[in-house]
Amino acid sequence: MPMIPVFLNIDEERVVLDLQEARGNLDCSQGEAVLDFSSVRRIDSNALQAMEGFARIADEKAVKIVLRGVNVDVYKVLKLVKLAHRFTFVN
Repeated sequence: MPMIPVFLNIDEERVVLDLQEARGNLDCSQGEAVLDFSSVRRIDSNALQAMEGFARIADEKAVKIVLRGVNVDVYKVLKLVKLAHRFTFVN
């Protein structure tokens, strides 16, 4: 059976809320969740905490998280706080 990923756009002003919505959709995903970060230019500490929690729950459910369109500054922050290894990045 083909894998059908969950796809969600993440808005810079609503990163935490969008991640909470994505967390609720993890039960529906079949192995993969794709989050479009192309509109996110900066990430704050609340969003980092939400991403860490989202990654933890995805790991528990064996769901691969793909971040699409992450800009270099956001990637550097994720790398700095040691979260980058928990995600797959695509353009």
